Formats: sequence, C-alpha cells, structure tokens
Amino acid sequence: MQAIVISEPGGPDVLTWTEQPDPRPGPGEVLLDVAASAVNRADLLQRQGVYPPPPGASEVPGLECSGVVAALGEGVAEFRVGDEVCALLAGGGYGQRVAVPVGQVLPVPAGVDLVTAASLPEVACTVWSNVVLTAGLVAGEVLLVHGGAGGIGTHAIQVGKALGATVAVTAGSRERLDRCAVLGADVLVNYGEQDFVEQVRAATDGHGADVVLDNMGAKYLPGNVSVLARNGRLVVIGMQGGVKGELNLGKLLAKCGSVTATTLRNRPLEEKAAIVDEVATQLWPLVEAGTVQPVVHEVLPVERAADAHRAMEDGGVFGKLILRMP
Repeated sequence: MQAIVISEPGGPDVLTWTEQPDPRPGPGEVLLDVAASAVNRADLLQRQGVYPPPPGASEVPGLECSGVVAALGEGVAEFRVGDEVCALLAGGGYGQRVAVPVGQVLPVPAGVDLVTAASLPEVACTVWSNVVLTAGLVAGEVLLVHGGAGGIGTHAIQVGKALGATVAVTAGSRERLDRCAVLGADVLVNYGEQDFVEQVRAATDGHGADVVLDNMGAKYLPGNVSVLARNGRLVVIGMQGGVKGELNLGKLLAKCGSVTATTLRNRPLEEKAAIVDEVATQLWPLVEAGTVQPVVHEVLPVERAADAHRAMEDGGVFGKLILRMP
C-alpha cells in the first residue's frame, strides 16, 4: 500500500507519500480500505517528534479514518466485508489500508457521505467522553469551549446545544466567532481582545461555567478555575499553552470544583470500545437527525498532507481538514 510516513522529526516537508507493508487484521480486528482520514493536532505533534504512537500502533500518522471493510480478523462478527464504516485509530489513518480493533469501528451515520465521515470519530469520541461521560454536562448548565473554531470546538458547540446547555466559546477573530454562533454558540469571546472570565461571568449573571473544555492547559489554568461555577468541572484535553501552571487549590476547594486531564489515544482498548459504543448509541442519532453536523474546512488529496499541516499551523482552519485517498 501507499502511505504518508514521517521521514524524520521536523516540519511539514518530512511527510512523504511512499510504499509501506500492507497491514493484516489480527484476532478481533477489522482491515479497512481507507477512503479518507482527517488531520488532528496530535498528528502535528507526532510529526515534530514529541507525541509518538502507543507501543504496537502504526507509525503512520492519522487518528481516524473512513473506509470499506476489506477483511475480518478471527472472531469478528459485528461487520461484513463491504460495509462502509469509520474508525477511531491509534495510528495509521494516512495510509491506504489500516487494521483496527473492532471495538473502535463505527457504522457511517445515515446521511453522511463516506469521505466526510472521516472527520467524525476523533472529535465525536473526544467530545462525548469528556463533556458527557467525564464532566456530566446536563441541560440548563453552561459549557465553555476554548478553541471553538477548531475541529473539537465546532463539534462541542453542537453537542452542548443538543444537550440543552448554554454554550460559550473563545476564538481569535470576529469572523470565526460569528461562524461559531451559526453553530449555536451563545456567548462569544475574542481571546485576543477580551478576558474570558469576565465575559462568561457577565453573560451568565455571575454564574460562570459548569463545564470547561480546555485545549490550552497551563496558560488558561488560573482563568479556568476562576470561571468555574460552584461544583464546576474543568476538563483539560490539550497543552497548547504549556504543561505547568499554578493551581489555586483554595479557590477550587471553595467552589467544590474539579480538574480532570484526559487523553484518548493511549487509553486501553476496552475503554476506547466503551466510548465508541456510547457514541454509536447516543451521539450518532443526533448526527443522523442533523442536530450535530460534520464541519469540514477543506478536502485535500492525501499526497498534500504537508499542505494540510501547514494550514493547521497557520491557524485559519475552521472545523476539520480531510485527506482523501487516491
């Protein structure tokens, strides 16, 4: 097969489209002919040499894909050869074929085309596992989403609204905030010009945020604790703003608040399978009803993966970038 490989740690130019060994499905795995993958910030970190795949996972980047079932490993009865599916991966999405544990394979939601479906597994599993399963967001609460214009953010806005929450977002320009508003965001904060703590508190009559979904880490930690409502839950899913910050335990204790940090890629297979099952049963109906929709910035041929990485680093992407296989 052909695949994108990382020739050495570095910039986008180290991504090379080249021949690689064909994967084979082991027991409990499904082999997919990949139709498309999507770009995630973790792919950029892997390319830079700071976020390697888990032991045993493919060195080919790509944390999600869509495609057609090509073969079934021993013991797999949930799918048939020829089924159109999408999948959450630990690696391998930028290749023409990939072997996936069956617990991480999802049917393509009705009404979503096969290529577009590649943009869903990573954001769907990330948002549902953190906002719903970890933070327990319920109707009537306030959800603050940092990076509202990104792949995670655009999905989280829609999930929050579908669950009956008031959704606040941060983004870097008025144009991007306006597009977040179209998706349902209620409170819009330009992080370059406004203080999100002040803006969210003012918009919620001093209540603050019941749940904060944060991709920044250290840089936003003090502000995130300050903006929490009583019994508020901060979930950290990224470290774009650094890894070490000062946590005011007194302020957190006074609010009876909590801070949780999670990752998806390195979780045990059974945990991933449980998340994927939740997404299939609880979130996919919202997608099929059109309540939660894929947000795709652009579809590029996989051979232009380097251009996709540059676009994400430049910061102008709204939603997801898809890489289509030839």
